[in-house]
Amino acid sequence: MTDAYPPGDRERGPEDQEDDMELYDLRVVVDRIEGRSVCGMEVGDCFTLERSAHLRLPDGQHFCVYALASVLPFLAAKQRDLADGDWLAQDSLFACPDPEERLVMRVERTRRRRMNSADLT
Repeated sequence: MTDAYPPGDRERGPEDQEDDMELYDLRVVVDRIEGRSVCGMEVGDCFTLERSAHLRLPDGQHFCVYALASVLPFLAAKQRDLADGDWLAQDSLFACPDPEERLVMRVERTRRRRMNSADLT
């Protein structure tokens, strides 16, 4: 019977644990609202995404789930280094899908963090 894991792909023990990757923490900020604010958000409202998957809101604030849903697919890519010329490396603005609101969010990288990939899977 062959080994199920290719060389180097075995589960690592505690003695092998090390920070083997880097990700950016992100802040998603309401940059502007060009229509009427249907969801009650205001310019400057934000959330942060830290340590790969920890979403945090400032105390007492909310963030519209529809606005969140429109930016969410891009956050994993924005957390990583991107190739030169990649459009996502250059663009940081994302729009809420509500045409009446025309809410625009800005994704900012706030911190580069070394992490252990084994802790994330």
